Amino acid sequence: MRKSAEERRTEVVRAALRSFSRYGFHGTSTDSIARAIGVSQPYLFRLYPTKRDIFLAAGRSCFERTSLAFNAAAEGLTGEEALNAMRRAYGELAGDRELLLMQLQLYVASSSDEELRDEVTRWWDDLWLLVAQLTSLPPEDINQFMSCGMLINVMVALGISDGHQGWDVLLANLPGDGAAPSGDERPPEPLRLSAALPFPFAGSPR
Repeated sequence: MRKSAEERRTEVVRAALRSFSRYGFHGTSTDSIARAIGVSQPYLFRLYPTKRDIFLAAGRSCFERTSLAFNAAAEGLTGEEALNAMRRAYGELAGDRELLLMQLQLYVASSSDEELRDEVTRWWDDLWLLVAQLTSLPPEDINQFMSCGMLINVMVALGISDGHQGWDVLLANLPGDGAAPSGDERPPEPLRLSAALPFPFAGSPR
């Protein structure tokens, strides 16, 4: 039975994620992605017009998966309880090496590509805002949580994971282990990442 274009796009994203996470944007060829799913390059470019489009589709899938995991984990919770649930969810996501390495490849490629940088910055901002909205915690708590998440990505890239003392200590001390705030506390106004950081973030809206 012939596969639909949407099914093929899903296959492209999966194959692209495997290759981009390992070899990066410049080290991955569109021919290798096409061969991985058994289609021709011309057909591949009918699904995604450019290599950048394929890279962005793979990257978008990573951020969407993280957002879905956070939403599911924090359902019905708020404050530190929500953050603690998202902490555990990200610890589980850390088991997918390709997912976390793809995030790092996105940041590397964005450093020299303005179009990529603008898109990836928007995803990062949206993820920061999601955590802020789900928890209603102050910006410094969100920054600490996101910073620890990035540290997890680096440790995964270095091959440091379950069983390593540094990994276990990190997961045990991620923000989100405290008590939930009282109902009298007023939720802070959501802030974009660029507004929460003490320095300008390249590519963030001013």
